[in-house]
Amino acid sequence: MSVYAIFLDRDGTLNEDPGYLGDPEKVKLFPRVGEALSFLKNKLGFKLIVISNQSGVARGLISKEMVEAVNEKINKLLAADYVSIDAFYYCTTHPDFNSEEESRCRKPSPEMVLKAANDLNIDLSKSYFIGDSAADIECGINSGLKTILVKTGYGEESISILKNQNKFPTFVVQDIFEVCSIIQNDILEKIN
Repeated sequence: MSVYAIFLDRDGTLNEDPGYLGDPEKVKLFPRVGEALSFLKNKLGFKLIVISNQSGVARGLISKEMVEAVNEKINKLLAADYVSIDAFYYCTTHPDFNSEEESRCRKPSPEMVLKAANDLNIDLSKSYFIGDSAADIECGINSGLKTILVKTGYGEESISILKNQNKFPTFVVQDIFEVCSIIQNDILEKIN
């Protein structure tokens, strides 16, 4: 049986983005993120999967262990709202530091989404991608997902970038909490 998923960018979407986040003590979730993710997972039944570029590893600024520690911290903070991320997929490479072949996993490439879909038997036709950057929205489009741009993080400036590229998210929202009603209404429209 297929499952449905919400694919999420991490830094700038779920939590504040100080740049190359490697210290778990600096993880600061945006307001109501836990509440929103709990609704999406526990009420609407979506798997939650983070898809993240972490080029700080290729740049020598953070380690894979630091990325993992930040991911663990996010799930610890989300536990207060009885929710957790089901899987974290991240790409540590960057074309300035790695070969083109090694950097293929980077968003906007759909590679991480397709790997997650294969690993977890996800039906992409009924799944969504939420992020704050043009690369997030392009990744969602490249994966055949409905896309939601949040105005947190780089969201505001990403709107004009996407317009210039003639690539438009399915929805644009203030923050991740607003996503809940958008997705719930979208599901209800399909049923009726």
